[in-house]
Amino acid sequence: MRPPTLSLALGFALAGLVGAALTAPAEAAVVNIGHRGASGYAPEHTFASYDLALELGADYIEQDLQLTSDGVLVVLHDTTLDRTARGLPENCTGAVSSKTLAQIKTCDVGTWFNEANPTLAKPEYVGLQIPTLEEVFQRYRRRVNYYIETKAPDTADRMEERLLDLMARYRLRKPAAKRWKVLIQSFSAESLQKIHGFDPSLPLIQLELVLPGSPQLETTLDGIATYAVGVGPVYAGLTSAAVAAAHERCLDVHPYTVNTTDLMESLVDLGVDGMFTNVPDQLDVVLGDGALRGARVAREAARAHRLCVESVGIP
Repeated sequence: MRPPTLSLALGFALAGLVGAALTAPAEAAVVNIGHRGASGYAPEHTFASYDLALELGADYIEQDLQLTSDGVLVVLHDTTLDRTARGLPENCTGAVSSKTLAQIKTCDVGTWFNEANPTLAKPEYVGLQIPTLEEVFQRYRRRVNYYIETKAPDTADRMEERLLDLMARYRLRKPAAKRWKVLIQSFSAESLQKIHGFDPSLPLIQLELVLPGSPQLETTLDGIATYAVGVGPVYAGLTSAAVAAAHERCLDVHPYTVNTTDLMESLVDLGVDGMFTNVPDQLDVVLGDGALRGARVAREAARAHRLCVESVGIP
């Protein structure tokens, strides 16, 4: 494990060595992350949404993890079922953690989208189910890149161990480490540090509501760099100085959730390394025909990170 902090001197040394290359957005690989799939067009965290995201140019599809009462990892953003699930109240309302997988599988998570988005409604969305993470792996295997978030991990029994076990079962751990086939994110530093303790080779992203200003920014990023390869801040208020400070510590920057082309273009100009979007087709257009995509952009991001780390000798 790395030391608990990286010195500011190290950051400034890296800035001199590789800062220019890392802050040249026109040449950098930028990853297109389908936020809950293509959730601007289809019911979030369903196979319909994931399939569409991949069709529209997403390089990664995102999975938010929740744990059922019988210990199964399912893919749902909220800790409760109320917003997106329809069905018997005893099965489809309340905390996910209080329901068995059998109960959750009775719920419809497509109807709400049709009701909320009549111009995008489709009959085939009615009756869509909440997938398990294993079902997602079974469907896409190693053909796609996954961006997985541990949600409310502090109250979920062995969420991290269950995730790593599933990744091992579907032979995703080595591709995650070598080619960033899987990125794991969380707002919980403790959850990410736990995963780092189990397997320091896995690429982790620390989510942040906001990145603070200096000098707290540098201290925050120094700490994150001891266990993560990147940071995921909200896009609002993100500055070129914050992006540069992250790059000085070999941290990629993946802001969320960016849904207009003007914002996408401005963030690319800031030098971000990727972004979450509900509308991956729009980001695909912004990145242009020459952009790396899919497995290639993930491999390039992993390669660039390794070169950055090697250039300054970060352990």
